[in-house]
Amino acid sequence: MTLATLLILAAALIGIGLYGAFSQQSFVMLMMGLELILNGAMLAAVSFWALTGGGAPEGQLLTIIVMAVMAIEMAMGFALVISVYRAKQADMTEALDGLKQ
Repeated sequence: MTLATLLILAAALIGIGLYGAFSQQSFVMLMMGLELILNGAMLAAVSFWALTGGGAPEGQLLTIIVMAVMAIEMAMGFALVISVYRAKQADMTEALDGLKQ
């Protein structure tokens, strides 16, 4: 697989993630869109690392950091969703218009 192919795949993942994050009203679908964006960024970073860096350890470190950020983001996101659902019985972003004040 070439670098261009992997970068096109990463761009597709980022694009699908952006569409999912901006078009969905459900918290779970919004978080899935964010995950796709991070996966696309991680795929691009790993592709550059593997195909141009010659196996430098910085690429592996960046991938591990992105994976840790993804895990933290998902844990905090689901904790927030559960908290909002328990307080307001809402699983959609439109039901949270009272948080603006």
